[in-house]
Amino acid sequence: MVTRGGDGGGIICRYFRLFVCAALAPILLYGCSHLYGGSMPGSSLKEANDLFSQGSYNASLRQYQQMIQRYPEAGDRILFEMGIIYAYPSNEQKDYEKSLECFRKILKDYPESRYRQDGAEMISHIENVILKDKKIITLQKQIVALEQGVKSRESEIVALQKRVETLERELKAKAPIVQDGPASKVLIEKSQRTLTLMSEDKVLKVYKIALGGNPKGPKERQGDNKTPEGTYVIDSRNRDSAYHLSLHISYPNEKDRKRARELGVSPGGDIMIHGLKNGFSWMGDLHRESDWTKGCIAVTDEEIEEIAALVPDGTPVEIRP
Repeated sequence: MVTRGGDGGGIICRYFRLFVCAALAPILLYGCSHLYGGSMPGSSLKEANDLFSQGSYNASLRQYQQMIQRYPEAGDRILFEMGIIYAYPSNEQKDYEKSLECFRKILKDYPESRYRQDGAEMISHIENVILKDKKIITLQKQIVALEQGVKSRESEIVALQKRVETLERELKAKAPIVQDGPASKVLIEKSQRTLTLMSEDKVLKVYKIALGGNPKGPKERQGDNKTPEGTYVIDSRNRDSAYHLSLHISYPNEKDRKRARELGVSPGGDIMIHGLKNGFSWMGDLHRESDWTKGCIAVTDEEIEEIAALVPDGTPVEIRP
């Protein structure tokens, strides 16, 4: 530690070590008694120091500014203490530029000053503090940007997870389960637009379907575009169908014929579970957007292949409203 003679008890003695440790990083500490040599009245110094001790930094600076006009011969000493106050960590209005201005003025205007070396060291350390502050601000901005990016990515991840779950459900619904067959019953629920393959009480698979263009109510006559309602069986299949592949349903049953006789009409026939019209397999699931058949039950080409593999001739078919 560098020490110099004189009376002790000034600002540097009390606070410089704290300032250096808290804000400017370690530098060579020096004694403070040298601050009180010369002709400056002790009462002025005490008043400035008391204001500093009370945290009245602006008032302390004003006191020093008055002193530098009254005691120009002690200007280097006063500038040094003002530089410390401007850069003091607890000073909420600290101004590093004004602090540097004080220390630079010592170097420029007081070539013989004993504060030149300490002033030069303070300039170096304050410039380092300013540089670090700028780096901190830059890092803080980067952190904010990264946090915003993370939040944006989190939203994207949630959306992707939901999409994956949807795709998994769709794949599960479409996945062939031939190894669990054959089906013991075909259940068609018109209102739900579903065809369910059953093995006793076990659901093998559920398919979404399209129905006749006039789907409400049971089929009554030929050409009414209604899908039948009742109990039937798969009684044949056609690999050369105009609709990829078809399984023929044993409509009309005795109840259907009786109703048609009472109405004096033909009950019609050729009701099938079939795929898409040849040449239109590219439509896939889109065909279900409307009921488009003449009374049949339609699925995609891939689905009719699965159904045909699971449903042998003679399998019961129940068609519910």
